Amino acid sequence: MSNQELILPPPFSLIALREVGDAFRHAQNIAAESGAGTIVWTRRFDIAEFAIVLEPDEPLRLSRRAIYICGNALADALSVHAPPEHPITLDWPDAIRVDDALVGGLQMAWPQSSEDDVPDWLVVGIMIRTVVMRAGEAGLQPLLGGLDEQGFEELSPATVIDGFSRYLLRAMDDWNTEGFSTVRRFWLDRAAKKTIRIADDGDLDGQAGSLRDALARPSWHDPETGAPWP
Repeated sequence: MSNQELILPPPFSLIALREVGDAFRHAQNIAAESGAGTIVWTRRFDIAEFAIVLEPDEPLRLSRRAIYICGNALADALSVHAPPEHPITLDWPDAIRVDDALVGGLQMAWPQSSEDDVPDWLVVGIMIRTVVMRAGEAGLQPLLGGLDEQGFEELSPATVIDGFSRYLLRAMDDWNTEGFSTVRRFWLDRAAKKTIRIADDGDLDGQAGSLRDALARPSWHDPETGAPWP
C-alpha cells in the first residue's frame, strides 16, 4: 500500500500533514473539535508517525488503560508482516520491540481533568521506525531499531496505519464485550517481561508502577530528535 492509497475503514477519518508536521501535537490541538476516530498522519517515509483521538466513557484514572488496547492493535498490525523468527514484544507500558530491537512505541495525552472525571478526549500518538536512515548495509546493525533491519519487506507507513486501525476496531470490541481482563491478557501475552502483572486500574500490580506517571515520560521517545531511541 502506498502513501496515496491510505483509505481508513469507518468510523475513522484521516488528516494528513506534511513531513515536518507533528501528528501527536496536532491531534491534541484539534481533539475537542475533531472527535473520536480522527487519525492524524505525518507523511514520512522513514517513520510511521500518527495519532488517534479517542473519547472515553470512563474516569480519567481508568481511561488511560486505552494504551493497552492500542498496544495490542499495533502489535497485531506488525505481527502479520513480521518474519516468523522475529517476535513482537511490548515493554510496559508504551514501547514495542521486534526481536528485542526497539522500533517505536506509543504515547498518550489527556486534558487537564480530575482523575474521577470523564475526560473529553484522549490522544494516543504512535511512532514506528520503518526505515533506518544512514544504517549502512542491511543486517549489519540488527539492534538499530527499524523494520527494514528486522526483515520486514517494504512495509510502508500507510500499511502500518491501515493495519492498526483495523485491529483497533477488534480490540475495542474485545473490551466492550469481554472487559479489560481480555485486553490485559492479550497485552501480557506479548509482554517482554513475563513477570509483570497489571492491576484492574492499569497500574503495575504489586509493584511500584503508576500508569499515569509512566505515560508522562515515554520510555522509547528521544526528546532531542523527536523520534524513537536508536
